[in-house]
Amino acid sequence: MVCVRPVTAAGAALGAPVADATDEIAEELVAQVREASERVRGALDLRWEFHTFRGDPCNGIVKAADDLKADVVVGASEQAGHRFVGSVAVRPVKAGRRPVTVAP
Repeated sequence: MVCVRPVTAAGAALGAPVADATDEIAEELVAQVREASERVRGALDLRWEFHTFRGDPCNGIVKAADDLKADVVVGASEQAGHRFVGSVAVRPVKAGRRPVTVAP
């Protein structure tokens, strides 16, 4: 699993409070994945790793997939504007370097 925490101009200006919030979100994601993997232990043999990066989410996902030699599974965006400018889900598909599955 990869969590890419965006660094925005506003976030950089605000400093630590924004970084702390994104760290908390990443920690919560790890806790949820651990809990879910424990529930299916025995029924499914899952091996997972959690990687977190800062930067542009699309570029981070593509780079992580390249580095880890991994396929990409990403959720589809529900924001209407992404139909015009592209979403985090669409951009790795267009990069075309690793297999990508977009989940609804």
